[in-house]
Amino acid sequence: MTKLIVICGATATGKSGLALTLAQRLGSVILSADSRQVYREFNIGTAKPTLAEQKLVPHYLIDICEPTETMTVADYQQQAQALIASFAVEPLLLVGGTGLYIRSIVQGMKIPRVAPDYELRSQLESLGQNQLYSMLQQVDPTAAQKIHPNDPVRTLRALEVFYITGTPISEQQGENPPDYPILQIGLDCDVEKLDARIHKRTAQMIADGLVAEVEYLCQKYGEDLSLLNTLGYQEIKQHLAGKITLNEAKELTVLHTRQFAKRQRTWFRAYPQIEWFNADDVDLIEKVWLRVNEFIN
Repeated sequence: MTKLIVICGATATGKSGLALTLAQRLGSVILSADSRQVYREFNIGTAKPTLAEQKLVPHYLIDICEPTETMTVADYQQQAQALIASFAVEPLLLVGGTGLYIRSIVQGMKIPRVAPDYELRSQLESLGQNQLYSMLQQVDPTAAQKIHPNDPVRTLRALEVFYITGTPISEQQGENPPDYPILQIGLDCDVEKLDARIHKRTAQMIADGLVAEVEYLCQKYGEDLSLLNTLGYQEIKQHLAGKITLNEAKELTVLHTRQFAKRQRTWFRAYPQIEWFNADDVDLIEKVWLRVNEFIN
């Protein structure tokens, strides 16, 4: 039977490094659970595994989508589940910080397979969030109870699913957990130490050529590409436009990454199944390795 080991946690906690070591010891493969690493050419700013790291251990679910396309959670789940079912090697490693991707696998989320309808969305968005939420309360009160009145993304999606399928999104959702064993390992550390990690990684990304990467992507796809408005890219784009200095872009990236990490920690802490380890523990690898062996055997 398949066995799955999840390595999750906030950005910059060392998930990739730990996973690489474990995968080498296990003779296994790594499945990425990162919502931006799925896109080709977005490399440095997404902390995508390097080519050298990919040669050490086979990585999957990275570089599987064009930047001009949209990878939905349903798309990701479908591809990940197919891969997990196809591998004879076990255990497999699922590694990343995109909580919804991980949840879609470990809890078997039932996701309405409704493609985005941009014309419908445009019509709905013109009505404003207050009216949209009132509409949602009328057509799907169950979903409205779970969605914050000031959450336009989920409100819009719920209405979109209802108007396309005629069935409330709340009736199409649910969970169908997989029947194979899953070990969920979370990495965390003190906020001060995480801040230092974020500073160091941001500086390394700039040293590795993030500015040139953003400049190339802007020229190839245009500055309005939605991915270029995500963490690390939007700040450098501002710098390239002459609005802020490179140092200001760096500090903004650090600030926004810290805010993002805080949201990630809140998300993952809500799941009691995750077993937490201190990312700064000098014996981290051996402690995790011991737990992995207990799980396997």
